[in-house]
Amino acid sequence: MADLKGEFFTQKEVFKGEEIEAIYRVARKPVAEQGEIDLSASDDPMARMGQGFCPAFNQRTYEAAPGIICEQDTEVVMRDGVKIYCDIYRPADVTTKIPVIVSWSWFGKRPGDGMSEWQIMGVPPHTVSKMAKFESPDPAYWCHQGYAVANVDVRGAGHSEGNVHMFTHQDREDGYDFVEWIATQEWCNGKVGMSGNSGVAMHQWGIAAEQPPHLACIAPWECTTDLYRESLFEGGIPALSFNEFIAAQVTGPNGVDDQVAMARKYPLMNGYWEDKIPDFSKVRIPVYQTAGFSHFHLMGSVKAFRKCKSRRKWLRMHRDFEWPDTYMPENLEDLKRFYDRYLKEIHNGWEMTPKVRVDIMDAYDCDYQVRRAEDAFPLSRTEYKRYYLDAAKMTMQDAPVSTVSKVSYDANTEEAVFDMEFTEDTELTGYMFLRLYVEADGHDDMDMFVNIQKADEKGEFLPWNTLDEPHPGAWGKIRVSCRELDEKLSTSFNPVRSGKSVEKLKTGEIVPVDIAIVPSARIWHKGQKLRIQVAGRYIREGWFEPLAWDAENKGKHIIHTGGEYESFIQVPVIPPRYVAGSYVYR
Repeated sequence: MADLKGEFFTQKEVFKGEEIEAIYRVARKPVAEQGEIDLSASDDPMARMGQGFCPAFNQRTYEAAPGIICEQDTEVVMRDGVKIYCDIYRPADVTTKIPVIVSWSWFGKRPGDGMSEWQIMGVPPHTVSKMAKFESPDPAYWCHQGYAVANVDVRGAGHSEGNVHMFTHQDREDGYDFVEWIATQEWCNGKVGMSGNSGVAMHQWGIAAEQPPHLACIAPWECTTDLYRESLFEGGIPALSFNEFIAAQVTGPNGVDDQVAMARKYPLMNGYWEDKIPDFSKVRIPVYQTAGFSHFHLMGSVKAFRKCKSRRKWLRMHRDFEWPDTYMPENLEDLKRFYDRYLKEIHNGWEMTPKVRVDIMDAYDCDYQVRRAEDAFPLSRTEYKRYYLDAAKMTMQDAPVSTVSKVSYDANTEEAVFDMEFTEDTELTGYMFLRLYVEADGHDDMDMFVNIQKADEKGEFLPWNTLDEPHPGAWGKIRVSCRELDEKLSTSFNPVRSGKSVEKLKTGEIVPVDIAIVPSARIWHKGQKLRIQVAGRYIREGWFEPLAWDAENKGKHIIHTGGEYESFIQVPVIPPRYVAGSYVYR
């Protein structure tokens, strides 16, 4: 790997029984002094994330806030002798033993230090204290509820020894060791929970699958759980810039598992990528999962909930972005009831919480229903229907189209739009998938981006809003050469790619592709239109996250419909629970 110019190093490791050359990026080094950061003066919303910040090493116990003490830079030794460090916040002057909530990630365990303003996008200033780790429980709240909070710098992060292992077996084993260590501290009641959203949530599933005896429950709020299929190669299309941004923010003494370099070296599924997928069948403890309809963690969050084997699991699905959802007062109180039940053994009726609660979106900031109770996801009363595309009219209908037709669009600048008007109020909640018969004109591959949208009676786009921005709709993606499905992972409502083959298109060849659409929940009123938008690029303007896809499109994309080319969208129609004349109860 000489071409990496000293910024990377490699070493042989075994992943899922396969010896693989792993690539590590040299981490940003901690510095002794870091000046105050004025976030309020920054125009870059990502600067507010606090990633990469690493205060000087300073082992001490001090009063972090009135009534809260902090054991700073506490050393914990892993089974192989590597030392990692954590900050433990506890309520002062508590004589009874208390449970602990663990935040496990490489984001930096004290991002608020040295910052004039600690703010997370979508969360008002001063909502979250400077004791809180990014995307994590705030000690300023939880310590006053009778909990300790452990902010951990994982192996290789901050001043912790070793290399950062992102979601690998090494990370899971370290998590097991930490849970068992902290459960035996003299102030702890032996009950350990985990909390946090996004990156902090993603670790929880893998650690829970290791089954540490003292891990009593987890609350992974928004989490990608198959990094290969859901992030770096969603639909088979490389999406490397965001993950490169994440890796570049990590501060530590050595190296960082470089998933982007590994994606370039190993673009097909192998032991390295499989090692990052948790074994959901081994998760048996109570779980409180959330899934936001607006974010790229959506597919992984719902999959984890569906696949884990715990009989005590709850799912809350919502329209909001993950950060404000995490710190909303009603959500904190809801989470406290969950923790009180399983970390303090308070019989508070939590078990009566509906297994699934779903916000049914309408348009803009309006939700048709909020936290509607359901018993499962997908919903048990789902009626799957297929609407067949007609390229001659650019519409859809509920019966197969007999006439063969086609539509083409420039692969880089244009799009194809199919509309269908609903004749009655219709709710679509669950998984959709789109089957298209496609052909490439002028190239041997196609990168296709799909948005499932809502339009009003006049055909005007009706978005839902997230962080005051219009969301383009439930999405799906496919690189046509990567269309092979995994028969074991795919279901009748959710096709899953194998990631193990590449099959380029021949000139004039027409092939069917199944495009998975992320779960959603939305109402279409009578006269409104279901819209399918297909393009060679993701159509979204102005979003703050540095998301990008390395699409390779040339010439034109052609979609064939009708006759032998039965292109359709399968949708999850949810019938009303009760109808009486003109009255409808959903």
